[in-house]
Amino acid sequence: QVHLVESGGDSVQAGGSLKLSCAVIRSTYWTKCLGWLRQVPGKEREEVARIDDDGKMNYSDSVKGRFTISQDNAKRYLFLQMNSLKPEDTAMYYCAASKDDCFTVSHFPAWGQGTQVTVSS
Repeated sequence: QVHLVESGGDSVQAGGSLKLSCAVIRSTYWTKCLGWLRQVPGKEREEVARIDDDGKMNYSDSVKGRFTISQDNAKRYLFLQMNSLKPEDTAMYYCAASKDDCFTVSHFPAWGQGTQVTVSS
């Protein structure tokens, strides 16, 4: 089993920055691929970034150059540094994990409870 707990969500002005954190509990065999996804009410979840065990990162085009995904050396925490925030970044943000290689992951099987990010213009 794995538990994921997000924190750091807040309300910020457009152009501001915010850093989200995710505590990865019982992460053994569940840190092969970690990611951040977001969801707006009424819409499907959208993956914004992922990172594999080798530190290789991938981003959606909508956040590339503005967001940075990272993790601590012990792989107990996953982070998402968000800069130059836009109103369209407003969403519930979730961290997620998979035992599979990131190359093969299309949908993450494990999710956190989410943390709300609101960006005002």
